[in-house]
Amino acid sequence: MMRTAVAKKQDIERKWYLIDASDKTLGRLASKVAKILMGKNKSVWTPNVDTGDFVVIVNASKVKVTGRKLDDKTYYRHSGYLGGLKKETLRSLMDRKPETVVTLAVRGMLPKTKLGRQMIKKLKVYRGGEHPHKAQNPEQIEV
Repeated sequence: MMRTAVAKKQDIERKWYLIDASDKTLGRLASKVAKILMGKNKSVWTPNVDTGDFVVIVNASKVKVTGRKLDDKTYYRHSGYLGGLKKETLRSLMDRKPETVVTLAVRGMLPKTKLGRQMIKKLKVYRGGEHPHKAQNPEQIEV
């Protein structure tokens, strides 16, 4: 009789990956990163265990989008007070906080559960080419 292998939390080996986002399309980049964060690129993937790896994204300000998304795509947030809805276009958010744009794109592709909130914490996004994770020896990958 064959048994199904189930990953245990203590048996998971986490690696660090470095991705350069310059001239990459936002959605394609986000889907590849979400797959790594979930651990779907590993043979030990289990739906109810966080088997993913850490991902460091640099040059988030140089990510590109296609079509008229820069002016048409709108991000909403609410303060919690009456009339507290704020909206901002992709162009203005990219000028102000490009890290947020990449993070929100990846977050939308992760599970909307406790597990998804745990997975997004393994994502580190930086505007420029420098990052403080050199001690972890991230492996550079191309997406």
